[in-house]
Amino acid sequence: MSSSPEQAELTRLDRFANLSDAEIRAIVDHGTAVNVPANWSLIWEKTPADKAYILLDGEVSVRRSGQEIARLGPGDTVGEAAIVSRKLRNASVVSLTPLRVLHFTSEAVQDLIDTVPTFRTALEQTTAERLPDAGGPTAP
Repeated sequence: MSSSPEQAELTRLDRFANLSDAEIRAIVDHGTAVNVPANWSLIWEKTPADKAYILLDGEVSVRRSGQEIARLGPGDTVGEAAIVSRKLRNASVVSLTPLRVLHFTSEAVQDLIDTVPTFRTALEQTTAERLPDAGGPTAP
């Protein structure tokens, strides 16, 4: 079975490099590949957590109250923390460059967390890196 471009892109990203082909395929199958133009709002602060993204290519700005608190790029995830915690978004995410992303509904994220343990681990690693006491900003 040949892999999709998204499977190849995920495999090249450090955070997903050690996942099996089946795990990568499950992640890709749960998401939708999307191209996003520069200056596009992917996530809005103080809104319900209904989607998440894995950045495959490009750069985003994470903003709280209009102030940039982080820049993220390929391999980073955005939106998952609010889904997992079932809280409103605590930041907005805006594309700084054209993006290639995998888009996930909140249901797809929850299903992946429940069925692909390595996906859960990757999200936990991302969240840990963003905790304020670890030196990073909190996630949207």
